[in-house]
Amino acid sequence: MILMPGSEWIVDAYGCKPESLRSRVALESVFSRAIEELGLSPVAPALWHVFPGAGGLTGIVLLSESHLACHTFPETGFAAFNLYCCRPRERWTWEATLGELLGADDVHVRCEVRGVGASVAR
Repeated sequence: MILMPGSEWIVDAYGCKPESLRSRVALESVFSRAIEELGLSPVAPALWHVFPGAGGLTGIVLLSESHLACHTFPETGFAAFNLYCCRPRERWTWEATLGELLGADDVHVRCEVRGVGASVAR
């Protein structure tokens, strides 16, 4: 069996506004925009865990294409995003969107191709 390749976007956003990283509304906006603009298909609403006090959030949405997740750290202005898609996708506007919605001033984006040429014979 030949595995279909997937793309995994690993995104590190620095210099974010701490209040945005504590805001479920702000992070839901990031998820909503990514889902809409990339034509993704959620199979259920996103799940969110809000850490107490000045803590951040962890969120994940299960997609028919795989998943979108985030973890925020308001104390350092850092947010980590992960988008795995089992269908080819154009590069999304991570830098502009995270700058606009979270105040990020430095965004690093990597894309790893997964499963290319692999085979499973079990």
